[in-house]
Amino acid sequence: MATVGVRTTRQRTAVSEALTELDDFRSTQEIHEYLKERGDSVGLATVYRTLQTLSSVGDVDVILREDGESVYRLCSDAHHHHLVCRKCGFTVEVEGPAVERWAEAVSHEHAFTEVSHTLEIFGLCANCS
Repeated sequence: MATVGVRTTRQRTAVSEALTELDDFRSTQEIHEYLKERGDSVGLATVYRTLQTLSSVGDVDVILREDGESVYRLCSDAHHHHLVCRKCGFTVEVEGPAVERWAEAVSHEHAFTEVSHTLEIFGLCANCS
């Protein structure tokens, strides 16, 4: 993770390391619990602040689950979207060229510039179906 302009602390390092070890989206509380199990002493408020910072600089993806909770995960640097199992949380990164073309066309049609977007598709994975 390249958090340019973000001060490195022991707590931020611990959260970053935990994210590299976890391969699916996790809530702040789940990440905090994982850190405690690893023996890292990081307060819940610090985990919240760190995840917000990492998200704001683009080091982690954050999505809003159907239940309204924000969850976090390290993702690839390339623009992508997610298929998310609403039962087990299994996530697949997918490209969406049709979505990209649509976003560009509708933005142009309404004279919007510097547009960004996110797309998460929720369903049941093969194991949960």
